[in-house]
This record gives sequence, C-alpha cells and structure tokens, in this order.
Amino acid sequence: MLLGSRILWAPTNCRGAPPIFSPNNHAFPTTRLFIPSASLKRHENKEVDDYAQLKDKVENLGISCDSINPGEYTRLMCPKCKGGRLMERSLSLHISGKRNYALWRCFNFECGWAGQILAHNNTTSDGVHQLGRMNSPQVLTEESLKLEPLGDMLAAYFAKRMISKDTLKRNHVMQMAGDQVIIAFTYRWNSMLIGCKYRTLEKRFWQEKGTDKVLYGLDDVIEADEIIIVEGEIDKLSVEEAGYPNCVSVPNGAPQSITSKELLPLEEDTRFSYLWNCKEWLEKASRIVLATDDDLPGQALAEELTRRLGKERCWKVCWPKKDEFSSYKDANEVLVNLGSKALKEAIECAVPYEMQNLN
Repeated sequence: MLLGSRILWAPTNCRGAPPIFSPNNHAFPTTRLFIPSASLKRHENKEVDDYAQLKDKVENLGISCDSINPGEYTRLMCPKCKGGRLMERSLSLHISGKRNYALWRCFNFECGWAGQILAHNNTTSDGVHQLGRMNSPQVLTEESLKLEPLGDMLAAYFAKRMISKDTLKRNHVMQMAGDQVIIAFTYRWNSMLIGCKYRTLEKRFWQEKGTDKVLYGLDDVIEADEIIIVEGEIDKLSVEEAGYPNCVSVPNGAPQSITSKELLPLEEDTRFSYLWNCKEWLEKASRIVLATDDDLPGQALAEELTRRLGKERCWKVCWPKKDEFSSYKDANEVLVNLGSKALKEAIECAVPYEMQNLN
C-alpha cells in the first residue's frame, strides 16, 4: 500500500534534518434522483460509446489504452520518443473519471509531448497545440466556472496574510464572478484547469463537483525529489513566500482522527484518493516534509499521510512556540507573525517523523 519507501541521507543543518532544496520548477475529482430505467440505459450506452470513441482517438496517436483505469494517471511508453535514451515509461496519461476527455504529457525532457482530446471533438489532432483551449462544457475552463482576476478586496485580504501578488498570479488564484466575495483556488495539471476549490472569507469551503481529486500545486512537484505537504491552499502559498515552491496542499483538509487501524483497499480509500491519483510523482520523492497544522486533526493527517507514503522518508515540521503553553498553528500564522525567514527556518528544522516525539 505504501507509495514509496526510499530513504535519503544528507548532511544535516538543523536538529539532524537534511537541507531542503527547491526543485527545478517545470510549469509545466449528490443528491440522488429517481430516473426512469430507460433513461439510465440510454445514459449508460452513451457513456460506453463516448469511452470507446475516446480510446480510438487516443490509440490512433500511438498511445496504448490496454491498462488504463479512468480517473487515474498511468505511466506508459511515449510513442514519440520511445522512452528516450533510458527507454523508460515517460508518458503520463489521464482519462477523466467521466470518460469524456484524455490528457497526457511526456516527462522526458528531450520530448515533452503533451496534449488533450475530447470524446466529442470531431477534429483529428494529436492535441499538441490544444492545451487550455477546450471549450466543451464537459471540460473546466475559467470561463465555464465564471472566474475572474482577484479584486481589490481579496487582494487586500491576501496582503494581510503576507501573500504577494506574484505568488497569487503564479498559482492562478482567482475569484468567482458576481456580488459575493469568493476565492477560487484553481487546481491544475500540466497547466490545464482540472478542478477548483472555493473559499469565503468566513471560511466556508466547497469544491467543483465531478472532478478528480489531486494535490493543490501539483505542477510544482512533478520532478521534485523533495516535497513539502501542507493542510491548506493558503499554507502552500505561504511556504512559497518562504522560498519553497516545491510544496503541495491536500485538497480536503484534515480528518478529525485517524480513520482506522488498517489501511483500506485502494478502491475504498476515497478520502485519500488524491494520493493515489498523484502516486507517480510522490513515488519519485526521496524526502517528504509534512507541515500540517499544530492541532489534533493536523496530527491525524500527518499520521495518515505517513502510513501511505512511508514513515521512513517522512519528516515533520514543528512550528515555533507562541508562548510557554502553545505553538503557532500553521505556515501562514508563522509567516504573518514571525515573517518568511522564521517560516523557512521552521521548514529547514523538520525532524524525522519517527523521531518527532523523542526531542
């Protein structure tokens, strides 16, 4: 069940922790209604036909679909570069959970072939020049979600949280159009919009329906050997302000407690599906730094993550003391109260997860 089990030893710089290096940044998932059985049958037949049509288009590009599971990311041999000099499976293919579009990218630096295809797109193309241009209502775009650039009120809000305009722009943080003030954290893979999480200033959260769950900031860690994982989108932006773009956030916060003593089978581990959807990138990391909140849910999240990622390669950030009895809660609270230098130092001083309670 573990996503990886490699161990990295490096020179220490703070309480036995090896230094964190930022990677090269390659910017590159209701209510049930009664429906007549005849309608359901037509819907099922249409979905089967769409999927068959989509597979035909993908296979016409030379990409094999024999072992593909919709909703997951699969590593395959790239038909363009044939795996390069290392002859590796460098092509990542994703077919949406609804089976209505496919997207891919080759991570061989000498190739980089990428694109996407819609089930209902009648044009024959390898998709190389189509990224970000899908206009079908079945595929997310900023226009279909009615998103717009941040206004003055939210710009001021983020300024108080010590998040710069450059960081907001690089992470495509937007707002929902309309009278209400609602932040839109856009989730992207291969620079393409694949999900969106909304937040009001009163801390009410919800996510775009029907999208596959992935880590927020995924493009920033695709080739990272070291990854920082935080509990919320604003914390990811805060860590970036401290000089570490190789950071991602979980999409659905922390559990109230550890879910069970035994790990669930992959198909039932729905709360942590974002880990399995991002498995191929997480497996590359030799060191994973957990910077979750300093409360019971944050501790539960850290424990759940290590059980799936492998405790031997996980490190834990211990947030600075606020006073004699308490510590700062998260990355943004440290950034706001102590500044980026203190946040950077806290991350650098992360300790091996299995040793965190021995100090």
